[in-house]
Amino acid sequence: MRKRTKFDPNDDTLNGEGFSTSLVRGLQILRAFGSGDPPLGNLDLMERTGLPKATVSRLTYTLSALGYLVYDEALRRYSLGTASVSLGYTALSSNPVVHVSRPLMHALARETGAAVALAGLEQNEMVYLSNCRSESLVTLRLNLGSRLPLWNSGMGLAFLVGLTDDERDELKRNFLPKNRVERAEMIKLLDDALAQYARLGYITAFGTWQRHIRAVGIPFRPRDGSPPVAFTCGGIAEIIDSKSARQKIGPALMDLREKLESLLEGRNNIAIGDEI
Repeated sequence: MRKRTKFDPNDDTLNGEGFSTSLVRGLQILRAFGSGDPPLGNLDLMERTGLPKATVSRLTYTLSALGYLVYDEALRRYSLGTASVSLGYTALSSNPVVHVSRPLMHALARETGAAVALAGLEQNEMVYLSNCRSESLVTLRLNLGSRLPLWNSGMGLAFLVGLTDDERDELKRNFLPKNRVERAEMIKLLDDALAQYARLGYITAFGTWQRHIRAVGIPFRPRDGSPPVAFTCGGIAEIIDSKSARQKIGPALMDLREKLESLLEGRNNIAIGDEI
């Protein structure tokens, strides 16, 4: 069972006046549920969070009473409750980038036959905030809430190349693998992506995460100070080859970003709900 990055209660950079360890631990429980996961028991949650049994039991009981978790008596396991779902969808519906980019993403998915996705960073993973698929039977089946690794997925690399040096350095300090070989591999992928982005204005990731998956990506940093995000157009080799990435998909993603900036800043007369 996959483990997530754990909160360290002994980290002096986090513990300070006004910092609520109890709140962090409660949020750790909620973060342990991934897209497509079956219901989880307390033992599953202990493994995923690294929290003690008594702490997990207390937090799951409290979160269930508040509606953030639902307890199945027969299975003796938990699922995310209505309060959690409502909170997530409220955040998405109030995010202008998610809302305004949808018709642009739909148009690109239809044009390319690939899957077009928007994701933001959560610790050391990219989380899908929006996803538009074509009608192709072989398109990627990742969904809203799906998580991808930061350092070797097309989405992660597209996000990283849009950061400042200081922002990337902080992520390296906190989240690069400790293993020297893995760390060197991730740094090389990032360096190659940075060079490609400087040369082309987009990045390609062919088999860097899963061998059969290819992706073209761009970063996007809203000018209103909202957190940066990334867009990718991904699919299998039969859909995305080097020629289509270079001649069609990369330029189309750059055009999507330009249109999105115009819409968000009111410089374009295209209505938000229109199909672009």
